[in-house]
Amino acid sequence: MAVSDLLPVLHELGTGPAQSDLDKCVHCGLCLNACPTYRQLGVEMDSPRGRIYQMNAVKNGAPVTPEYIQHLDLCLACRGCETACPSGVPYGRLIEGARAALEKQRPRSLSNRLFRRFIFRGLLPSRTALQIAGAGLYAYQASGLQKLVRSSGILNIWSKLAGIEALSPTAQVPFFYNKIGRTFPPLGERRYRVAFLAGCIANITFARLNEATVRVLQQNGCEVVIPAAQNCCGALHLHSGLAEEAQKLARNNIDAIEGGNFDAIITNAAGCGSTLKEYDELLAGDVAYRDKAIRFTSLMKDVTEFLASIDLNPNMGSLDAVVTYQDSCHLAHGQKIKDAPRKLLKQVPGITYREMPKADICCGSAGVYNIVQNEMAMDILRSKMASVSLTKASVIATANPGCMLQLEAGARLYGAGQRVAHVVEVLDEAYRSQVSSTKETPALGSTV
Repeated sequence: MAVSDLLPVLHELGTGPAQSDLDKCVHCGLCLNACPTYRQLGVEMDSPRGRIYQMNAVKNGAPVTPEYIQHLDLCLACRGCETACPSGVPYGRLIEGARAALEKQRPRSLSNRLFRRFIFRGLLPSRTALQIAGAGLYAYQASGLQKLVRSSGILNIWSKLAGIEALSPTAQVPFFYNKIGRTFPPLGERRYRVAFLAGCIANITFARLNEATVRVLQQNGCEVVIPAAQNCCGALHLHSGLAEEAQKLARNNIDAIEGGNFDAIITNAAGCGSTLKEYDELLAGDVAYRDKAIRFTSLMKDVTEFLASIDLNPNMGSLDAVVTYQDSCHLAHGQKIKDAPRKLLKQVPGITYREMPKADICCGSAGVYNIVQNEMAMDILRSKMASVSLTKASVIATANPGCMLQLEAGARLYGAGQRVAHVVEVLDEAYRSQVSSTKETPALGSTV
């Protein structure tokens, strides 16, 4: 999309969603069934149509009320309504604009302001802070303290705390930070040169997923460069109304890959990818960066999108598993990619694939939503696990680390202990199991 096409509809920071975007909604209601909060509550003001009605009212002078804030906060920004909308309403852009405007005027307690400052300005952009936090999390888990806390029942004193603790990720040592700044050669002839953006928290809690991503890309003829200067993508900041912070992070990531002569820029996190692919919108008003941002987004690919677009290396071993797939909202609805991950799973020998009912309805993760709106997130998750159980799958595959955390909690709390895996982890196991074709066919998740 050209910059000239973006500028008329791009919201200015702090002024809210553009009127031209709001006017695209004809209030037909086809979005209602695609909205997780409306499906749970049946409340019009907690539907996309209802929220747009409220945004429009505030845009035209209505007061910002606590009810308005509550309805906007309860939105997952999953963008399922965009897929359902026949009028092309850019709801993701609307909710981000409304939250950016709201952030400048909403009342927050001092403790809340300090907490947000620590998370969004101190923790997520800082490798040092993330590694310190990761070391603390690892100590909590490796010492047995987490197991003791969970078994003691102390968390049941406050149900919200129990729900949040259930979502805590596992610190995976060694952290992936020891790979950043390095280049990994292809296995065999080089077909592509790609940059891999490894994320922020993922370097601590999904280090093994990042390693699997590199290995699968190598198996498919990629020289994999992990740019040294990369940082957080800014997705969590943008979803939380901190657009200016997101812009700073976007500029740094663009600089980190500038001049690298890459065939593609790869991410394995669908939530990050959706924001990374919209850097051209985020920086459309920045004269110094808008052309760079357009070049950046033209190369940006989700790892499943990239692998499904090339001649995939078929040299995989057989995996004995029944697998279902949960759409990551920001892959299916934000990036409009639904077929690629399913295509890849179906190419793995031995897998029995079963489609999940309502696979493209949000699982309740949505960035930090499952923490700040834990009760609603867990209600949505309970419904999701009911859909999973109908498939009788032993493995739930998805394409986003945040979804993986949510689904792991769901399998533990409401499911049958199903294994949760990223699509690229399934491929990695298949490639690694090919080391010896004489071995007995391994079950997915076994050590190879």
